[in-house]
Amino acid sequence: MKILRTIASLIVVSSIALFPGCSAKTGNAEAVSGEATSAVSAEGSGNAIGRYLEGRDTFEVTSEDLVDGVWPDIISYTHIGENRSPQLSWQPVDGANVYVIYMVDSNTNGFLHWKSNNVTETVLPQGWASAVDYTGPHIGHGYTHSFDIYVMALKTPEDRLKGAVNAVNKELGSFIEEIDTDADGNKGNILAYGRISGSFTDARFRGERTVDENKPYYM
Repeated sequence: MKILRTIASLIVVSSIALFPGCSAKTGNAEAVSGEATSAVSAEGSGNAIGRYLEGRDTFEVTSEDLVDGVWPDIISYTHIGENRSPQLSWQPVDGANVYVIYMVDSNTNGFLHWKSNNVTETVLPQGWASAVDYTGPHIGHGYTHSFDIYVMALKTPEDRLKGAVNAVNKELGSFIEEIDTDADGNKGNILAYGRISGSFTDARFRGERTVDENKPYYM
């Protein structure tokens, strides 16, 4: 029996050595994965829009609603929110005739929360976007996600923006490429872009709970 136990121990040790990434504590593995995802999205390349626009000219976009890098409940599409689009402002871009806005959950495969076309204002009050164009953060299973807003300055207006709001858009990168391409196939319609990013945490998983346990919680 001693010999059998020794052999079994050697097999376990060998397995751990061969697969160092595995752990009996799956919670630790999830935490590491989450940190890696957050790090990518924090640099603006964690989604297809950021990857396409990387290296382009930029301008600053600010929001009175973003506090310490966190989006407030009021912009969320939950029973503790009001589904109001965030306040945004930026300086006019030389040569731009219109702006387009996309908001994407960077911890997903192109889940779109906001899409507005032919924007001419550069100061948008909270709640400016219609319910057709905007559906705020609502994390079904995700704890904390990063929500990135992109404002793109265009030379020529787009007749129609592709992308379904409140849905996954796997071709989001190609949609942005189409915006950047004119009728003759030349790129450069996007003169510059601004990006503002903040996190939103499912209220059920915050340190100080903001959900009444006696009421149903929905996303």
